[in-house]
Amino acid sequence: MKRVPIWLRGKRLIKKSGQINVRAIFLFLLIVALALFIGSNVVKLPPRIMIGLACGVIIGIITLVRTDIALGIIIFSMLLSPELTVAGVPGRAVVIRIEDFLLIGVIFTWLAKTAINKELGLLVRTPLNLPIIAYISVCLLFTLKGVIIGDVGYPRKSLFYLLKYSEYFLLYFLVANNIRSKREVKNFLFVFLIVCFIICFYGYFQMAQGITRITAPFEGPKGEPNTLGGYLLFMFPIASGLALYNPSRMGRLWSGALACFMIPPFLFTLSRGSFLAFPFMFLTLILLTREKRLILTIILVSFLILSPIILPHSVKGRITGTFKGREYEIGPIHTPLATSAGARVESWKYVFRAWKERPLLGYGITGFAFIDSQFVRTIAELGLIGLLVFIWLLVAIFRSGLRVYRKIEDRFSQGLTLGFLAGFIGLVILAMTANAFIIVRIMEPFWFIAAIVIMLPKIMAEEEHLPSEAKI
Repeated sequence: MKRVPIWLRGKRLIKKSGQINVRAIFLFLLIVALALFIGSNVVKLPPRIMIGLACGVIIGIITLVRTDIALGIIIFSMLLSPELTVAGVPGRAVVIRIEDFLLIGVIFTWLAKTAINKELGLLVRTPLNLPIIAYISVCLLFTLKGVIIGDVGYPRKSLFYLLKYSEYFLLYFLVANNIRSKREVKNFLFVFLIVCFIICFYGYFQMAQGITRITAPFEGPKGEPNTLGGYLLFMFPIASGLALYNPSRMGRLWSGALACFMIPPFLFTLSRGSFLAFPFMFLTLILLTREKRLILTIILVSFLILSPIILPHSVKGRITGTFKGREYEIGPIHTPLATSAGARVESWKYVFRAWKERPLLGYGITGFAFIDSQFVRTIAELGLIGLLVFIWLLVAIFRSGLRVYRKIEDRFSQGLTLGFLAGFIGLVILAMTANAFIIVRIMEPFWFIAAIVIMLPKIMAEEEHLPSEAKI
């Protein structure tokens, strides 16, 4: 008898009992609708958009068969997919990437699977559900208020940003709902580290060409060195945590080598915000680790003492140049600052003056001028209420991660969680001078790994109750 593929079992249009299979009909109509949409728009849309849509459909089909493979493809595409400008609005262009099409395809298929199979569930219960839902609700409602009263002048731009914010959190729920075993965790982390190695290798290639500030691939003509700095700021402690705790000697060796491999590309991003956050990130590693704390302390102190000698000239010039230029007033302090740093200070002052007119609800997403600070931008766009909800979300992330780290006994999981917590603290410090928590190439890896960390206790508990043959 001909073998039926596993993803089609039980999906026949007519069951043996003679009843109509609603799930199969829904899946069939979904495929037909997608085919009609692509067929009717293949000539109208730009080729790059059509390629993105085709990739989204392909990965959606893969998701039906193996969600873990689809998620692995998503990890590769996070830093290695090109950008496409889809809307030009005053202040900043709205761009999407091939990865967005892939992620939408996976999410859409996942939602369809949960709709036709109630056993899968839509949202697994996690400690972050409530603050995430509260934050998205605040963003949506306060932006809608801004559109109604005229603070948000370009609703289309706001819509794209709201969709992007929602995409981050849907990715979190997607991973949390679909991760099943420690083996999958290790496979995903392996892919993350491979992608990080590729990004760093590309950075070395740029350094060899004499490029003064390196960026990730496909960042457009100008590039975003600060984005790469934030990404490496998050990935460095992940690799370091695995180097400290990985039970495999070879795993510790390769993770440690990758952490060292990241340092030169990180320095040549010349990202001052990332430089400022690095000691706080490393200090978190030292304070929370149960392994080699003295060695880490010696490394940090030695680096800080020797940095004036060992750092490249461009890096030292970038750091010292921050405090050269026109004098600015920061509260009771008067200090000279470089032009870009001074512009940030002046924009922050402007925000706090304008904030008094919308103290509680803010101006809505994109309802205010572009501000290069996550916390300052949040209080301008979402007011004091939105800022408090955002801080609640950050506190929930740290507390949940710390609870996992203290509870879990598996050494690999301890190393991953330690690295996640240190990277999170680094991003919080970076968020004082950059929009770290809305940058695509930082937030997608962050929320993917956050979902893994949050689900680790459940994964470990379920594996401990499996028979030994099932763990192999």
